[in-house]
Amino acid sequence: MSLFDLAPLGRDSDGKNNVPAAAGDRPLADRMRPRTLDEYLGQEHLIGPGTALRRQLESGHLSSLILWGPPGVGKTTLAALMAKAVRADFVSFSAVLSGVKEIKAVMADSEKARRMGHRTVLFIDEIHRFNKAQQDAFLPYVERGDVTLIGATTENPSFEVVSALLSRTRVYALLALEPDQIVTLLRRALADRERGLGAMKLTAGDDELMQIAVDSNGDARSALNTLELAAGIAHDGAITREVLANAMQRKSLLYDKSGEEHFNIISALHKSVRSSDADAALYWLGRMLESGEDRLYLARRLVRMAIEDIGLADPRAIEQAQACMQTVHFLGPPEGDLALGQLAVYLALAPKSDSTYRAMNRVREVIAASVAQPVPMHLRNAPTRLMKEMGYAKGYDHAHNNPDAVTEMSCLPDALADARFFEPSDRGYEQKLRERMEWLKNARTARRPADPSA
Repeated sequence: MSLFDLAPLGRDSDGKNNVPAAAGDRPLADRMRPRTLDEYLGQEHLIGPGTALRRQLESGHLSSLILWGPPGVGKTTLAALMAKAVRADFVSFSAVLSGVKEIKAVMADSEKARRMGHRTVLFIDEIHRFNKAQQDAFLPYVERGDVTLIGATTENPSFEVVSALLSRTRVYALLALEPDQIVTLLRRALADRERGLGAMKLTAGDDELMQIAVDSNGDARSALNTLELAAGIAHDGAITREVLANAMQRKSLLYDKSGEEHFNIISALHKSVRSSDADAALYWLGRMLESGEDRLYLARRLVRMAIEDIGLADPRAIEQAQACMQTVHFLGPPEGDLALGQLAVYLALAPKSDSTYRAMNRVREVIAASVAQPVPMHLRNAPTRLMKEMGYAKGYDHAHNNPDAVTEMSCLPDALADARFFEPSDRGYEQKLRERMEWLKNARTARRPADPSA
């Protein structure tokens, strides 16, 4: 059987159901897929009236593209609707189940179809799961126009799709659905007698539907699954808060510990702490905790913030961070989560300084740009007679032998004698460090003899 004989989404190319007898066996989310672009909710910035992509579809033209967005926003449905809009055959398979062999079979069929005047839209779900060799296999067929490729991914294509394929496609970012849009989808499902739950004559109030919408976090599939489960356990057809409490699982938060959203949220947490916004820091920390993030990972990141963004403006920050990490390791969740929250607030409200961070960067730049300087002879130890005769330790001025333990002796190589790496801020404890450095400078000047030859 040719892959082109498989009608997508349980419908023929004209959009009509081709499996009416089995429709009830399919999940509600699948049955309620929009059948036309006008029925499709959301993504107005891409396919709304007058947009470039909508005009392209209305003119019968469609180029290869990648749909990037969170789960449940309609990537698969939109791909099928776009193929239908340009009157192309729609072939869909998943990167999870398919390999190079299947790709070549599809491409051979699509090449034959093109010679017969038929256009083919090849939809690759979860294209980010294909490795580089598999993605490269598409290139010649996309370039020749044998297929119009539509890839769908929840991961950032910049990192997950090979550059050669990216250069031949356009990336469209899909957005999570708004709660009002989710509620509209739920009402459609409740009213639709053919594909939805209309025959069950269910009732659900505005508050209950909004509760499902908010809980789904913009995922239409999750919302419809919740509605279907609630319908199955509703008494007398009434979907109440008690019914939803039983039907709803834990709030579905968009998060992937190894994906882009992980890095987006930890970036938001770090920058909230750096910006002294305690409320925002708690929110982003809470998002990661509720999503099951590794607590020790969060503790390590907060330790980094204490060093990188607070530094010596509050020397206790690193102590608090280390204590928090030990507490998290000792207690674990949920009690250890309180320690993470406490530390996030402490770091957010602490005075900020990246003076040490910048100082270390200056040191690295100097080391990279210059010859490695030898240690001055007066700073070298002389454990042997030979080393003493060679001048090791000669001229060393022991600080504790001087008033206030101050010496005018330079500890940098001669080539870097005037270098200054650490520039303390005037915030928090670093203000005292600035005063101390100024005092040391004056004290060293005072100890130097008036006659340079002395």
